[in-house]
Amino acid sequence: MSQLRIEKIQELMKQEISQIILQELKDPRIGFVTVTQVEVTRDLSIAKVFVSIMGNDKQIEDTWNGLNSSLGFIRREVGHRIRLRVTPELKFVLDKSLDYSDHIQKLLLQIEKEQEQG
Repeated sequence: MSQLRIEKIQELMKQEISQIILQELKDPRIGFVTVTQVEVTRDLSIAKVFVSIMGNDKQIEDTWNGLNSSLGFIRREVGHRIRLRVTPELKFVLDKSLDYSDHIQKLLLQIEKEQEQG
């Protein structure tokens, strides 16, 4: 399968999964979730869905459990919205890149503040 088609499918899946999580899921455990990326295997059998979850540790854990319990529903909805022969098996992966960039930003501000004082 061409790389361009896979990239289009990945972007379409990212948009659709974001919409499903935002509008369709009624699970009260699910808090603020952002789908940052989707990676699909070349044979379209597995899709890794990278999600960033905001909140404290308890909220993150609750949201993570809520998302994983909704995998079947999300996969079925993706199958209805995107016409593929086989809907990929979804696997959520926690994306820590936003937390990491926030941490780096705080460190840079702290260094800047120390340089101004010293």
